[in-house]
Amino acid sequence: MNGAPAHADNLDLLWVYLQQEPLLWLTATLAAYAFGHWLHRAAGSSPLVNSVAVAIALLVAILVLSGTSYATYFEGAQFVHFLLGPATVLLAVPLYRNFNRVRRLLVPMLAALLVGSVTAVVSAVGVAAALGASTETLFSLAPKSATTPIAMGIAEEIGGLPSLTAALVIITGILGAMAVTPLLNALRVTDWAARGFAVGVASHGIGAARAFQVNQLAGTFAGIAMALNALLTALLVPLLVGWL
Repeated sequence: MNGAPAHADNLDLLWVYLQQEPLLWLTATLAAYAFGHWLHRAAGSSPLVNSVAVAIALLVAILVLSGTSYATYFEGAQFVHFLLGPATVLLAVPLYRNFNRVRRLLVPMLAALLVGSVTAVVSAVGVAAALGASTETLFSLAPKSATTPIAMGIAEEIGGLPSLTAALVIITGILGAMAVTPLLNALRVTDWAARGFAVGVASHGIGAARAFQVNQLAGTFAGIAMALNALLTALLVPLLVGWL
């Protein structure tokens, strides 16, 4: 075609296909995360350059500039959402490999879980209440350290806004994943199990993903903490509602 390279025509055809199929937004999601991961590596794997945060910012910009609704985006990107289930189940593999150590640390883990979960709920709700937040906002904020589906279910049950809770959960996860390494280094916490469990309680799946990037054992304990904290939060938050 007018001397243009054949691969240019192929790229044009590919772009037309992607525009007409939901696959466009799945491709955009994967590309955004790949760019975020590359940027994270280029920054020397700095926790402050979080792959998920970069991907979210890039996708939000694309959706806003293109005038695309979230419903349209999710129609194509929902396959990633589907993979969250299998990915969560796969956390059982490192748990099995480290089962003996997990069993030995069961009592300290449960104590840390109770303190961490209560602190996550009470501190967030207390600060927001002191700043004059509405009751609905407080209910939306309370389960922010649980994984997204459970946090949204808790918020809906107690009278919060599930959509607001989802946003708060993501923000909590990203901030936790960014802060965990410098914070625990400053506190001189060197045990990988303790480091992983701390970020799992505070920052659910995003924090656990960061822990796996740093150390396999830390990721294992982060995954355990994420699951246990989701369960405890589901029990704890409804009790808190009666006090607000």
